[in-house]
Amino acid sequence: MEHNTAINAVANYTMTKFLISIIGPTAIGKTSLSIKLAQHFNTEIISADSRQFYKEMQIGTAAPSKEELAAAKHHFIHHKSIKDNYNVGAFEKEALQCLNTLFKTKDVVIIVGGSGLYVDAVTKGLDEFPEVDKNIREDLNKQLKEHGISVLQTQLKQLDNHSFNAIAIDNPHRVIRALEICIGSGKPYSSFLNKGKEKRNFKTITVGLSAERNVIYNRINQRVNLMMKQGLLEEVKALVPYQTLNALNTVGYKELFNYLNGEWTLDFAVSEIKKNTRRFAKRQLTWFKKNETALWFDYTADLNDIIKKLEKKYLTFKN
Repeated sequence: MEHNTAINAVANYTMTKFLISIIGPTAIGKTSLSIKLAQHFNTEIISADSRQFYKEMQIGTAAPSKEELAAAKHHFIHHKSIKDNYNVGAFEKEALQCLNTLFKTKDVVIIVGGSGLYVDAVTKGLDEFPEVDKNIREDLNKQLKEHGISVLQTQLKQLDNHSFNAIAIDNPHRVIRALEICIGSGKPYSSFLNKGKEKRNFKTITVGLSAERNVIYNRINQRVNLMMKQGLLEEVKALVPYQTLNALNTVGYKELFNYLNGEWTLDFAVSEIKKNTRRFAKRQLTWFKKNETALWFDYTADLNDIIKKLEKKYLTFKN
């Protein structure tokens, strides 16, 4: 399809490039919308879902299907292995390089994903944190191993309640990262966020999808059931030898590892996947709702209505 003429004219006139960022909780329909917009604007998609980077994790990450990948060109889908040392800093660098290339021929590019930190890394830039004693992290990892994550969560809530309510609190890596900054600097982790970042040479327009909480939760439950039918258990079985890798410490995998290790029943493991995914969705919304400029739509919104709002936003940037 051709670019919308109004938007294309604005982009050519101002020489401004636009990144359309699609956000929202898991299972809300972000992939479907991103493909429709990519087709409308004749452009490509950058995935900012940190779990979909890994080629060994397909079913449990709800990665785009072969048909969806064929419908619009995607970047950063299954381009890494769980054995690779890959982080948000590396992603930011590679994604910006990809954007620079795409913007040579495209006025609009789409970025989509449920990993708020990874989306923000591209659209806003990463925060700078002070160097801290590496012994702090070692001590926190020891506490995690001996006492579990709940002790660390309680400590973070005491030291930085804002971060406790904003980060993926069930992710030990994120909790330990926030805690080591709090302890090492004597200041809240959140106090280092959003400070003097490098400006981007493109404009970001954020489109958010949402629904009533019971609708989101029902969609999550249905998705988990579908994943199990598609063979999630078999996918996880093949990954048992690597279960200690950080990439696999994620919802949908860690619960089934507990089942395969004889700690839980299968029914309980599946119920925990649903519960933890619902908690994850709640935290996603907490993170994304901080974006006061986002254009929020119900997940059933008509595509044309979304495009009209985007056109209006483009003209706002022009003026």
